[in-house]
Amino acid sequence: MALTRRTFLAAAGAVPAAVATGDGWPGADRWERLRRRLSGPLYRPGEPDYDTARQGFMALYDRRPAAVARCLRAEDVQACVGFATEYGLPISARSGGNSYAGYSTVDGGLVVDLSRMTTVRPRPDGQAEVAPGARLGPVYTTLGAAGRLLPGGTCPAVAISGLALGGGIGVVAKKYGLTCDHLVSARVVTADGRLRTVSAASEPDLFWALRGGGGGNFGIVTSFTFRTVPVPDLSTFRLEFPRGTMAALLAVWPRWQHAMPDELWANCDLFGDGRVVASGCLTGPVGRLRPLVDELVRRVGTRPVDRTERERDYLAAMAYYAGCTDLAGPGCAPSWNGGGGALGRGRYVAASRMLRRPVTDPDAVARLLTSDPALHTIVDGFGGAIAAVRPEDSAFPHRDAPASIQVLRDVEQVDGGEAAARRAVGLVRDGLGEDVGTTGYVNYIDPEMPDWARAYYGRNLPRLRAVAGRYDPDRLFAFPQGVD
Repeated sequence: MALTRRTFLAAAGAVPAAVATGDGWPGADRWERLRRRLSGPLYRPGEPDYDTARQGFMALYDRRPAAVARCLRAEDVQACVGFATEYGLPISARSGGNSYAGYSTVDGGLVVDLSRMTTVRPRPDGQAEVAPGARLGPVYTTLGAAGRLLPGGTCPAVAISGLALGGGIGVVAKKYGLTCDHLVSARVVTADGRLRTVSAASEPDLFWALRGGGGGNFGIVTSFTFRTVPVPDLSTFRLEFPRGTMAALLAVWPRWQHAMPDELWANCDLFGDGRVVASGCLTGPVGRLRPLVDELVRRVGTRPVDRTERERDYLAAMAYYAGCTDLAGPGCAPSWNGGGGALGRGRYVAASRMLRRPVTDPDAVARLLTSDPALHTIVDGFGGAIAAVRPEDSAFPHRDAPASIQVLRDVEQVDGGEAAARRAVGLVRDGLGEDVGTTGYVNYIDPEMPDWARAYYGRNLPRLRAVAGRYDPDRLFAFPQGVD
């Protein structure tokens, strides 16, 4: 890798103080020149609204960039990339700002903020054009009004860009596949400042990398075109089992989930205080769902303390999983970064593992997951349409995994702060690694993940590095856990 000003700064772990304060290098006159080229505002330290503009979702990472450029069009992004290249500035792209490690905001550098690029445009041919800052709530409601669906996650405040570039798992993925599986084309500003149209027929290696290779690695996407599917009606279920049944559920859930039809997705919420919840949804009527849920209860061998099944339309189901009543309402809108609404910023740490093999000792895993009462472990089922794509046919490498496992721990819920939270999550992550495998999901990025590059990208890592080397040879878009 060539030694450039960018790589030198990254290796040094610092940027000149003049950049961090907004003075000196590059000079104020040059920042003003960039400001005049942008159609949206540029925020610099000491200016009104800078402290709001620099915020991402994760409150643990309140970094101080030299500037935040709120872009409104692809030309703004090109201007920012050219400016960062000219002056050797660190640069990061931020759509929703939900990076668990805060990598979408860079100290002393230029943040290319895409949060106001939010257009969602359904097309008569069943495809949809989606801007990178569009959040999932508006994506679902806009497409749903047209009778269409794009598979994605359950958090309505997450933006489409990071979700899709890392893969995009969700409650209908077993039936319809990952978000990235529906990508038809993208418009991407690469490190040379070019705006490229990327598809299977144009720049196919970059198109491959964008489908699961992680956000921020290869360029800045300014628009996506996705294939959508007709909206189905869904039936949801929720089972809450008595405390003390976590090991019993872990022993049977993976095989039960694998045996279920592709129309049924399921997950488990396992809490450090011993609570045990299994839930999911079926693309079909509730009458077809009930015997499938009966089979899970039979295998666990314990009667649930609460059981509900209900038919819902698609948007009602997505609101249910988001924990709100209306995807378009204030209860589903973010409150950070000037977004308004009711969802606050995150103060938790997270890690992940992919379930690569059956749990060999359910009792030991249950003890691990209850080793701290503030832990929350989420197991999401895979299979079906996810597994129908070969691992080498997109950058997402975990096609044959039965499930993903996400471990979270709130920083403020108990004493000890971030350090204690990281210790608790690390204990579970590493313990799970010994039992179920050492891979993980890049969208649950963890700054302390052991051997993170192979964990996230597996056998696709060499090809991803080759693509990064071709389109960004000087690693303008480098960050601590970026492909290089």
